[in-house]
Amino acid sequence: MRKGRKGRRLISRDTGEYWISYSDIMSSMLLVFMLAVTFSIYQYYSLLETKTRELGEQQAALDLAQITLTKQAEELETTRVTLMGKEEELSTIQIQLDEKEQALKAAETALATKEQEQTALQLVLTAQQAELDSLQLTLSGQQRKLDELLGLRTSIVQELSAALNKANISANVDAKTGDIVLSSKLMFATADNKLAPQGERELQTILPVYLSVLLRPEYRNYLAEIIIEGHTDSAGSYEFNLELSQERALSVATYCLNLPGLTRQEKALLESILTVKGRSYADRIFRPDGTEDMEASRRVELKFRLKDTEMIERMNEILKGL
Repeated sequence: MRKGRKGRRLISRDTGEYWISYSDIMSSMLLVFMLAVTFSIYQYYSLLETKTRELGEQQAALDLAQITLTKQAEELETTRVTLMGKEEELSTIQIQLDEKEQALKAAETALATKEQEQTALQLVLTAQQAELDSLQLTLSGQQRKLDELLGLRTSIVQELSAALNKANISANVDAKTGDIVLSSKLMFATADNKLAPQGERELQTILPVYLSVLLRPEYRNYLAEIIIEGHTDSAGSYEFNLELSQERALSVATYCLNLPGLTRQEKALLESILTVKGRSYADRIFRPDGTEDMEASRRVELKFRLKDTEMIERMNEILKGL
């Protein structure tokens, strides 16, 4: 009985001790739990505060971003309006460019047409230049011929002077006309129309040289007339001196036609072109003081006249050949 009671006490004691330990454990666990909950709450509120602060900062950043976006939106709107204006300007510029392009195309077409016209004109000008060059060559040749023709008298005068000088004949040849003056004092006695021996010798030296030049083949076709012209001074009447001057010129012409060295052809030519003229004292010679030079007025002149008609016709032929 005692053993049984003792065991129950132990058990009882043991059970009591057990429950005491469990309670302590539970209290400890509750304390731990409370501490954990408190710590969790603390952490929660700390985290909440941190998140709240972060959210506030984020909200501020969002507000700032919103303001920035609003400003950017306004700027974008302004930019859009500006771009619309620029688009209108660009559209206007594009229209102008299109118009200018059309004008440029029209100008290019016109230029191409002008170039074609210029090319055609260049061809015409080239052909005309070739014709002009050919005409220039013709003109040069014809001009040379014309110059030769117009310079025929000069050529005759020069050759006549050279021939007389070569023959040592002191005769004065007019540089412009080719006239040769023979003094009547040497050729005729006073108031006489018959050639003096000295006059015949004078003619015998001069006339062959004179005729050898004038009757050359290159000149004879242009020679219209050889004139022997008599002149007197004013002593005596005009009629007397007219007859005297005519007879003296005739004496010289007769001597000329009977020169021994003349061929039949030359004589025939002389007969067709030789003429005589008596001028009396119509063309006297005067000294510088105005007084008549009686001796110089008494003279016989040898002259020649070119065929003006033939020369004019020849020049017309030349001009027609141009």
